[in-house]
Amino acid sequence: MSNNTSSSPIDPSWQPLFDAERAKPYMTELREYLAHRKTQRVVVYPHSSQWFNAFSLTPVESVKVVILGQDPYHGPNQAHGLSFSVPSGVPLPPSLLNIYKEIDTDIGGEVSLAARRAGCLENWAQQGVFLLNSVLTVEQGQAAAHQGRGWETFTDAVIKYLSDERSDLVFLLWGSYAQKKGSVIDAKRHRVLRAPHPSPLSAHRGFFGSKHFSQTNEWLVEKKQNPIDWHDVF
Repeated sequence: MSNNTSSSPIDPSWQPLFDAERAKPYMTELREYLAHRKTQRVVVYPHSSQWFNAFSLTPVESVKVVILGQDPYHGPNQAHGLSFSVPSGVPLPPSLLNIYKEIDTDIGGEVSLAARRAGCLENWAQQGVFLLNSVLTVEQGQAAAHQGRGWETFTDAVIKYLSDERSDLVFLLWGSYAQKKGSVIDAKRHRVLRAPHPSPLSAHRGFFGSKHFSQTNEWLVEKKQNPIDWHDVF
C-alpha cells in the first residue's frame, strides 16, 4: 500500500517495512482485489483513510506492547484501524467490554472502565500500545470477508519486523488465532503472554483472571520503561 492521501499517513519509522512489502506480488494482488471490491460498490470498513491508523499513532521506536486482533469490526462506525478499539461515542463491543472488566479486576481504578462506556483506545496507541489487526479491512456485515487476500502476509511481516528490530516488548496474544500468528515472535527477546480471546464465547475460559495488564506493567517497570495507563481511554 502506498503512503498517500487515500490511506493513513504512516509514521516515517515504518517506511522501510512498507517499502519492502509494497513491491511484493501479494501486495499487488491485494491492492487489485480491494480496488475491484470498490468498483462493485461494496462497503469496506474501516475507511481507507484509517487502514494504517496503528502505524500512524505508534512509531516503531515507541512500541512497548502489541495487542493482536483478528479482523476489524464489521458494523457501521465501529472500525477505525486499531484492534479492539471503536471511535469515541460508539457503544462498546462485547470483547472490548470484557477487556475493560479484566482491567478493572486486575488493576482496579477509581472509575470503572466498563461503567464509563468509552471505547477509543488512541491514548493507548500514543503510550506505545500497538493495536494491530491481522486483517486490516472487512466488508459491512461480513466477518472475515477479506481473510486470505494478503493482509495476513503483511501483518506477519510487521510482527517479525518488531520482533527483530526491537527488544523487551510485550506481546498479548488472545485466542488461538493470535497465538498461531505469534509463531514469528522471538520469545527470547520479548515477553509473550497468551490467554483465551476476550469474546463472550471464550472469556470465561481463562481471559478473565489472566492478569495480563498488571503483568505487562510489571515487565515494563522491570525493563525501566513507563507502565501503561490502561484507564486512559475516551
